[in-house]
Amino acid sequence: MDEGTKTRFKWKFYRLIIELNIIILLLAVSIMVFFIFHSPYIIAIIIGMLIVALILTLDFLKKYKETKKWLDEQPEKDGSREKKNSTL
Repeated sequence: MDEGTKTRFKWKFYRLIIELNIIILLLAVSIMVFFIFHSPYIIAIIIGMLIVALILTLDFLKKYKETKKWLDEQPEKDGSREKKNSTL
């Protein structure tokens, strides 16, 4: 992989990691809010956070598949991927 491709992969990877962290935080915060706060609006807030987490999860899965496909299409410099596949 050349330097430009590595840099592009790093940014794609960082985006996926940040999005995954946001999904995990939304789920964790919604659980904590459910047990800590008692208000008539809390259920609506929790449902809203879970909907946002679901939307981000669907986007994450789409971007993950696109990135995986893009990475599989990238040629390797030394051909090590072909060597690994041939030994399986």
